[in-house]
Amino acid sequence: MNELSTETSPYLLQHANNPIHWKAWNEATLEKAKTENKLIVLSVGYSACHWCHVMEHESFEEDEVAEVMNRNFISIKVDREERPDVDAVYMKAVQLMTGQGGWPMNVVLLPDGRPVWGGTYFRKENWISALEQLQELFKSEPQKVLEYAEKLHAGVQAMIPVGNSEEGPIPHPDNMKPIIEKWSRSFDDEYGGYARAPKFMLPDNYLFLQRYGYQENRPDILAFTDLTLTRMAWGGLFDIVGGGFSRYSVDMRWHVPHFEKMLYDNGQLMSLYAEGYKRTQNPLYKEVIEKTLVFVKRELTHESGAFYSALDADSLTAANHLEEGAFYVWEKQELKDLLGEDFDLFSAIFNINETGYWEDGKFVLIQTLPLNELAQNAGIAEEALRHKKDEWEKLLFAEREKRQRPRLDDKILTSWNALMLKGYTDCYMALGNEEYLTAALKNAAFITEVMWSADGHLWRTYKNGTAKIEGFLEDYALTAQALIRLYEATLNEKWLKYARQLTDYCLDNFYDEGQQFFAYNSLKGEKLIAPHFETEDNVIPASNSVMANALYTLSLLYDNSHYEKIALQMLYHILPSLDYPSAFSNWLNLWLSLSEDNREFAVCGDKAENAIKELNKEYLPHVIKAGCTSETDIPFLKNRFVKDTLMFYVCKNKACNLPVSTIEEALNDIKPKY
Repeated sequence: MNELSTETSPYLLQHANNPIHWKAWNEATLEKAKTENKLIVLSVGYSACHWCHVMEHESFEEDEVAEVMNRNFISIKVDREERPDVDAVYMKAVQLMTGQGGWPMNVVLLPDGRPVWGGTYFRKENWISALEQLQELFKSEPQKVLEYAEKLHAGVQAMIPVGNSEEGPIPHPDNMKPIIEKWSRSFDDEYGGYARAPKFMLPDNYLFLQRYGYQENRPDILAFTDLTLTRMAWGGLFDIVGGGFSRYSVDMRWHVPHFEKMLYDNGQLMSLYAEGYKRTQNPLYKEVIEKTLVFVKRELTHESGAFYSALDADSLTAANHLEEGAFYVWEKQELKDLLGEDFDLFSAIFNINETGYWEDGKFVLIQTLPLNELAQNAGIAEEALRHKKDEWEKLLFAEREKRQRPRLDDKILTSWNALMLKGYTDCYMALGNEEYLTAALKNAAFITEVMWSADGHLWRTYKNGTAKIEGFLEDYALTAQALIRLYEATLNEKWLKYARQLTDYCLDNFYDEGQQFFAYNSLKGEKLIAPHFETEDNVIPASNSVMANALYTLSLLYDNSHYEKIALQMLYHILPSLDYPSAFSNWLNLWLSLSEDNREFAVCGDKAENAIKELNKEYLPHVIKAGCTSETDIPFLKNRFVKDTLMFYVCKNKACNLPVSTIEEALNDIKPKY
């Protein structure tokens, strides 16, 4: 065993029995490289990464590779989910060197940590050859290696957003129209999503597009959003049998997934489908929510209420071979044996044909038509087909449970938990299921009681009773966002106050006055070779965009001009970069919050909790909601509570209308007037 045997990360523990003398990323390891003047091999991956497993089996389990690495290098393994800061900084270097990135990421560093060479997946022979050549060059021409490292380091530093003190007015949100038109040219009008493969879900994109389509009266944008949500839900990417979404599809039809299931995807998708259900009442969206939250409860929930990180893409076959997707796919004869006389109808519904075929005689279930149309084609009532479909899914689930399960990454990450906390809260608001609120409250208690240290910082990760690694900006920003949403659902002020405390902590510890953005690492914490400022939205929205939206919301509720100034200053710096809108959808969301359609809403009175529950069922993405059941010192609500009276306040640009006494009257003032 190597030193990784003392770690808690499932990914690092997977490598604990490699013959390579792997070490963890820490001060002692980095100092050892300097003292011994040895090059560092930095290898970054995560437990659900298929190609990480392939490279481990082909190279890192081999004595021949270990001999080269152990003789000449200090070898460090990093779980990118534990240390996203390390991953982000060195990924920039790999992208500069190769023009692309991905995992596993393998980089060779100077003893002082500056990168000199790297890439992603390497075959064994290429890996050995590259390492031997680099070691020889480092030994014979160290100055040449140093010069290259200096140039590469300068390139990494040049990728830092350039801050300045320039100020100016934010353009009117109407100016985003040409941006949306340009964006729409990349839409896939047949299958939803973008017209390319692989196809990632990017839930934040569709949360924004749905809001934009609603606020700006754009039926075409709403239709595209619904097409995307429907096609994603019809299977392949979505696990029809057991619930939950895979990370992405390798094709344009959302058919064949990269089979790992990540907590961060499913948390965000619950928010997206909840908002979609509020807007449309589409039963398919409700089905997706209910199946996925059953999956999360069954597979990803710790007894404390915290959520695990991921299920692996790979699992063991009946022949005991580790294969991607083995747990999820079906052979035709297997389905015939299970379904009997229903097989032909099942095949028509789930495409056990050329459409649903994957490889090696295996099929991935996918629906390609609405259920009512399928029922009509089959000559049976829609309700009868729905009943049959439910029974088939139960039958297949029971059969699938006999298979070897995918490996579980059971570490608990604060930011990803916050995404699922928000997802549960959004689903409670949409469907009113008290079980969802109970799960959200239990998770919020875990984060605030276990992951929040006495000295004010959040921990990043938790396992085996121990929280460790000080949190990054995304942990604070996403937790603050989730707690604001939990306040909107419950009107319990402690969640809003916690959100404000976390925001204030970030202003004190992460905000860089010179850059006018928040650094990803605490400015008082560990220094990497270059600071990282996360500004582009990806599969998770950028931590700066999340923080900017939270600051803006808190600025209105707390009447805090400092919060507002920082949020809008960040937006001002971002707006010139909006040429590629899918990478800035959460910034666009903030920009749209400056529209004349936006409202702040308050409900005050003894029965405010019941009223907010009813209001939360409405699709109102342009409304910031608050309320109280007693006197409060929150500035937005101050002096608005009157005992034995229920009053609704609708405000715009910090000016409020006279209160009204019914939800119907309030909604009339809230909803956009086209």
